Amino acid sequence: MKRFEDKVVLITGGGSGLGRAAALQVAKEGAKLSLVDLSEKGLEETKQEILAAAPEAAVLTIVANCANEPEVEVYVKQTVDKFGKIDSFFNNAGVEGKQNLTEEYGVEEFDHVVNINLNGVFYGMRHVLKVMKEQGFGSVVNTASVGGIRGVGNQSGYAASKHGVVGLTRNSGIEYGQYGVSIKAIAPGAIMTPMVEGSLRQLGGDNWEEAGKEFVSVNPMKRFGKPEEVGFLVAFLLSDQANFINAAVVPIDGGQSYKY
Repeated sequence: MKRFEDKVVLITGGGSGLGRAAALQVAKEGAKLSLVDLSEKGLEETKQEILAAAPEAAVLTIVANCANEPEVEVYVKQTVDKFGKIDSFFNNAGVEGKQNLTEEYGVEEFDHVVNINLNGVFYGMRHVLKVMKEQGFGSVVNTASVGGIRGVGNQSGYAASKHGVVGLTRNSGIEYGQYGVSIKAIAPGAIMTPMVEGSLRQLGGDNWEEAGKEFVSVNPMKRFGKPEEVGFLVAFLLSDQANFINAAVVPIDGGQSYKY
């Protein structure tokens, strides 16, 4: 399928993990890509993987801090200046932060996580939605988490920020449907990305792989999800095929969030 032929897809957090997986998938389907990340190295690695899989792909890379609104305004402007429009936006950049009980969770750490995961998503929506409203079309997928639809423990900043992303998604979907723009969120569970590996290292140190096996033992599917599985979902949700899915949050977690 070439669902993204002549389509422009903007992705934050495109230098690794879910952003890279989604970028690869939509590039294979013909997308022109604008990739944003703090890591220039990560962006270049993603670009090279894209060009290996889709040699004709047009790829713009932008180093920017998604938690800094002036930089967000710039990455949106650079994308429109380069490609003339934004058809789809994967608003994905985020961090987990440190794990701790709420009473011991540092105020600075809380602010840091919320600033990236929630404020950064809001800034992205704020500036991209202006473009999409004027165009009269567009699709936004925000990265929430199973930690945004239920409690997970020891992650006050992460859970608060991801619940906020769910709220933003539902609220803005209701606002912008009338302008031809659909807005939804994904709620990934344990997907084996560098961020999840970092979380397991917090839990298990050098024995993080064993900690991982224990972690997924309660999952109905008894395994971690794969980034490419999320990439397939994101590509569908960003495509015209999913235009009538609006203000919805789609879990991709092996069924764990539904388990008693």
